[in-house]
Amino acid sequence: MLPAPGHLQAGCGASLMVPGTNGRPAGIGLCRHLHIADDVLDQVWGTKTRLDLTPRLRTSAALDELLGQWREHLAALPEASGEESAAMINWPSRDISGVNALLKHRMQPLVVIAVRPARRTILAGDAPRAFPGVLIREARPDDLDAAAELEMGVIRYDAHFGTAIIRPATEALVREGIRQVLTEWPGWVWVAERDGRLVGLVHVQPPPSSDWIAVMTRPGTTAYLEAMFVGRDERGSGLGAALVKRAHDELDARGISTTLLHYSQLNPLSVPFWSRMGYRPLWTGWEARPAVALRP
Repeated sequence: MLPAPGHLQAGCGASLMVPGTNGRPAGIGLCRHLHIADDVLDQVWGTKTRLDLTPRLRTSAALDELLGQWREHLAALPEASGEESAAMINWPSRDISGVNALLKHRMQPLVVIAVRPARRTILAGDAPRAFPGVLIREARPDDLDAAAELEMGVIRYDAHFGTAIIRPATEALVREGIRQVLTEWPGWVWVAERDGRLVGLVHVQPPPSSDWIAVMTRPGTTAYLEAMFVGRDERGSGLGAALVKRAHDELDARGISTTLLHYSQLNPLSVPFWSRMGYRPLWTGWEARPAVALRP
């Protein structure tokens, strides 16, 4: 499910290279400096200054030295010492060969990108049951207030694990984002309604809106499951699984070949739930905060 190596994006110009044999490098690294604006919803999902390393290695043994070179580069950057900075690297979740090097340099696994191929079924024991009095339906523009509050529920919970950071503009950005989806791209948010009140939500980004993350998996038609939340009183009932099944049925029917999502590595609810829903870890996002906390 991993993509084939593609062309590296333009970086900051830092020379990060581990020499190998026969004059060929054992590994190279591309560093990008990303600064997230205050009026962009992506500011919720991490620090405002993100120093991102993309490694290309002939052998995983080169990762240790490459991380050391990267730390020297970061030490010279004023923005790398700010509290709103992070050194970040995505590493294939099933490639265990780099884990010790990442830990040695004081990086922590915070987030997982998980993948579900089309028509992978939910485990039999988690098959959704009937919910008397609950209607699962497409969201409408007049659901805006309740839908925005459910999406904020995801953010408030993930903030406990460091994967979300709530700022003064967060609620307004979330509300505007869901308003655009409900009015301009209907049919990609489903809600659970009980007695006229929304008690759950699942929100999917279809292509081409999901192109930003589609590069993280094999070629195909990729969607991104942006949010799923069930109210506290409904948790453990199976309603979350029912909402996800409704989304999966729609995605499979619409020809989506792959679905990706993020969850917090430290979230005790997300890890088992998404595994039961048919998702498997594809990438693990490792971070050091602030960026200069990366150990030489």
